[in-house]
Amino acid sequence: MATPLFEAYFQYVEKTESPMIFHRWSILSCLGAMLGRQYYLPFGEFNIFPNQYIMLLGDPGTRKSTAIKMAKKVIASAGYDKFSAERTSKEKFLLDLEGVEDDEGKITKNSVMQNIFGDEAAGGDPKEVFITADEFNEFVGSGNLEFLSLLGSLWDWDNPDAPFKQRLKTSRSVNIYQPTINILAGNTHAGFAEAFPPQAIGQGFLSRLILVYGESTSKKIAFPERPDELLKTSIINTLEAIRADVHGEASMSSQARNMLEVIYRTFEGLEDARFKHYSTRRFTHLLKLCLLTAASNLRREIRAEDVVFANTLLTFTEHKMPNAMGEFGKAKNADVAARIISVLSEARGPLDVPALWKQVQSDLDKPEDLNKLLAGLMQGGKIQYVPRSKTSNVQGYLIVRKMLSDKNVYVDYSLLKEANR
Repeated sequence: MATPLFEAYFQYVEKTESPMIFHRWSILSCLGAMLGRQYYLPFGEFNIFPNQYIMLLGDPGTRKSTAIKMAKKVIASAGYDKFSAERTSKEKFLLDLEGVEDDEGKITKNSVMQNIFGDEAAGGDPKEVFITADEFNEFVGSGNLEFLSLLGSLWDWDNPDAPFKQRLKTSRSVNIYQPTINILAGNTHAGFAEAFPPQAIGQGFLSRLILVYGESTSKKIAFPERPDELLKTSIINTLEAIRADVHGEASMSSQARNMLEVIYRTFEGLEDARFKHYSTRRFTHLLKLCLLTAASNLRREIRAEDVVFANTLLTFTEHKMPNAMGEFGKAKNADVAARIISVLSEARGPLDVPALWKQVQSDLDKPEDLNKLLAGLMQGGKIQYVPRSKTSNVQGYLIVRKMLSDKNVYVDYSLLKEANR
């Protein structure tokens, strides 16, 4: 969808090697952080806010950091400063979110998230923070389920009558009013497996996380040019206009409401069983995207075109979520299987067993283990074998690429630059 924000931003990042889908989700995440709780959609007894947990996933070198840092730099230039520390612990994160106090009971200026609340911050002000971690594991640690569980519980916190309370290991308690967390993170398949042990599949944090998978682009830019400053100024002006004009309760046209009801009733869930818990929260993810899409058009009203675009982007992203998760949580040697799929995804043609063995021999005991993995991946429909033919001597394994699904209603892939059918 062409919006003043997207049009300018895509021109701004055009001469980079990052996949376009990384750039789109990065600027959307930043927009959600800038809006915070000033813009919301009533939902029963609660409100839905445009905050999101986004993780860009791909092989090393897919330029995840580039997409994250460029978007972060733009909103910082627009005056946003509620960024988290690059590395922290659960306890320190909560203390920073609450506001670290000195011996005189004042909020310190040299805290990790300095000046978030200001010197005269009232206890009733929402506490917001934006986690921008292009290396997610450095921020949260490896296999830290306790920290991940905390972040999961804060994703949709909405209790204006009582603050979030938790007692720390130091016996001190924190009281945080309306915590609002946004996450824009990057990771590789190997890093993802380290951050989330297999038992995390049923854990709440993963169901609140949108996994955005991207493959290396064909662009090779040895000496990147400095982005156009006029475009940057245009983006900053648009973000400032959105923050100034889009606030308060969101409205919704009757057509948009009817469309969302149809989407909710007809959505069958993702085929991959690992996303069972995500599927139960998919409608909330969609509503958050509808809020952001309307806001990017400098509107508070969610219209039919916002629903189509939001559902299209989410459907397109979900199509590749299994690629993002790789073989995580499936079986022994899942990390090696993910490596095989990654190698085949980047290959320009079929690869035989000797070629694949060179890539994974340090991770397996013997070639027979590779044959078992290849057989399992074929049975799972992830790869296929191409035999030698009369017209070609090439033989080996290829990745199976599935076509985008049209089974979801209100989807129009022509709206996306990054959609390649």
